[in-house]
Amino acid sequence: MKSLVCTQPQQFNYQQTKRPKIINGHAILSVKRIGICGTDLHAFEGSQPYFNYPRILGHELACEVVEIEENSDFKVGDAVTFIPYFSCGKCIACSNEKSNCCTDIQVFGVHIDGGMSEYISVPIQFLVKSKGLSFDELALVEPLAIGCHAVNRANVQANEFVLVVGAGPIGLGTMEFAKIAGSKVIALDVNDSRLIFCQEKLSIDFTINALSDRVYARLQEITDNGMPTVIIDATGNLKAIENAFQYLAHGGRYILVGLQKGEISFSHPEFHKRESTLMSSRNATRQDFEQVMVAMTQGLIKPTTYITHRVNFEQVKDNFKAWLNPANGVIKAMINFDNQ
Repeated sequence: MKSLVCTQPQQFNYQQTKRPKIINGHAILSVKRIGICGTDLHAFEGSQPYFNYPRILGHELACEVVEIEENSDFKVGDAVTFIPYFSCGKCIACSNEKSNCCTDIQVFGVHIDGGMSEYISVPIQFLVKSKGLSFDELALVEPLAIGCHAVNRANVQANEFVLVVGAGPIGLGTMEFAKIAGSKVIALDVNDSRLIFCQEKLSIDFTINALSDRVYARLQEITDNGMPTVIIDATGNLKAIENAFQYLAHGGRYILVGLQKGEISFSHPEFHKRESTLMSSRNATRQDFEQVMVAMTQGLIKPTTYITHRVNFEQVKDNFKAWLNPANGVIKAMINFDNQ
């Protein structure tokens, strides 16, 4: 079978690899869609933490079951997605129902080879039934679950102001679930076209360009001087992360979804006087996946509006680098297999 391997930063090669064989507890899946996310782009750039080369990328997948053991709840021909964070089930995190931050986690497409292959082997325990969703929708469940998990972790309440920093796919999903929770969402980004997308496609009432010298003043105006009680960073950009500390309301919560390699710094006195809460939000849980799929089926989210670029698997190598350029207006690039 054919696989696309990121052999080193900035380098992709199509290679012939062995089709996986069925083993106990696993299913063989035919890949139908792969969504490209920031993790894939950062891995290609060489800036992704927890990453080694060579690596087959891809963890936002929609698939079809082609081989599976007979006593499974799934059958050949089923459309599925899966939770790509393979946890051990035994560590302190797993024991406390936080398998998303398992001490020995193996994230598909990051720590182990991912989905840019014609066929993959996945433990049955991580499969998720399609519930009637299309392949495009199934491939978008995972990135939306990241935003859903962040909103749940922040315990977002109705009518509070939530500032989401970064209007990429993860930030957009975060905004959607913050809205579903009843909050008043403010989008902050450096890209005007993405802010327009927030307004026109997601009906976000408040948008601010982070390059403006009036960010603090605009937040004061929007919140009647209270400032946002929740800030969620979805950029992974060090400057953006550190800048946002000053925007947090007294008693507020700051949640880091975006990830960068270095250390962050902030004023302890300023943080302390606010009695602020700082937390990270990593991956997602099965409950988050289920919440996303319910929101999709109820029409609360229309994820296919995120898809701005689409290529066939054979075209990925020639197109991937262009998706790094903000001028190309990429929100979500989607890879099709078998021209379906």
